[in-house]
Amino acid sequence: MIMKQLVFLLFLPTFLLSQDTMTPYRAFGEFLVSSFSSAPFPHRDRINGHSYDNKLYPPERHYVDSSVAMFIPKGYKQTGKVDLVFHFHGWYNNIDTTFKKYRLAEQFYESGKNAILVVPEGPRNAPDSFGGKLEDADGFKKLVHDVLEYLRRAKKIKTTEAGRIILSGHSGGYHVISFILMRGGLTDHIKEVFLFDGLYGQTEKFVYWLDHHKGKMINIYTKDGGTKEETESLMADLDGWGISYKALPEEDAKPDDLKKNKLIFLFTSLQHDEVMQVHSSFNEYLKASILSDR
Repeated sequence: MIMKQLVFLLFLPTFLLSQDTMTPYRAFGEFLVSSFSSAPFPHRDRINGHSYDNKLYPPERHYVDSSVAMFIPKGYKQTGKVDLVFHFHGWYNNIDTTFKKYRLAEQFYESGKNAILVVPEGPRNAPDSFGGKLEDADGFKKLVHDVLEYLRRAKKIKTTEAGRIILSGHSGGYHVISFILMRGGLTDHIKEVFLFDGLYGQTEKFVYWLDHHKGKMINIYTKDGGTKEETESLMADLDGWGISYKALPEEDAKPDDLKKNKLIFLFTSLQHDEVMQVHSSFNEYLKASILSDR
């Protein structure tokens, strides 16, 4: 019975975005979307869906979409390696709503960085932080390979060699990032992490990566988004361990603060669903990142 269910799920249609959906982003670059077997879903751990707050989120509506969106900003230059920014959406969202609500394409273009933005479909419109196949060993490595090979075949890039990688996640997107850092297969390529009100847990995985791989992390958090206690607990631990970091109100953060500090905690008065776009924070963090300019 389980095998029959798996076969059924694997051949259900994905929710690929329409050309009309892509049109608004053409002013900023080229928007592509494809379906990959290495995408987070379907996954064996969601074959029966997911229950939350006494409600079932069935697989056929929330866990069969293998879409991956790719955005190439205008002015992108092909170089020896391909730098990538992966963004992971949070609860009750999907690729389409994420690009619209948080102005991903606009902010990415405005940052002026010479990289490609990749947004895999997570649990679609569901209250779930699970990252599917990207939480499996080498799952992230497989997806990066498929994305680069697709872009090469489409003649958008000339090489399939990955360069520097940034992982960005809003809200529940933290969970898949933590597993990618731990066992995704390309940890040495991951240079920076942006958490947008998303430090709910898995903190030891982020700390291990920071300590062993010398990465950079920007963590913005809110009063009521559910991340304040975990963030403040981590800062207390860092104090006890004698590990330096920068903590300040978001409105006081200067570009140099974002650029020069390896670990940054920003407390904001914004609401949970505002932290990415209201102050163009995604754009600002990218500007301060290791990525090269276009």
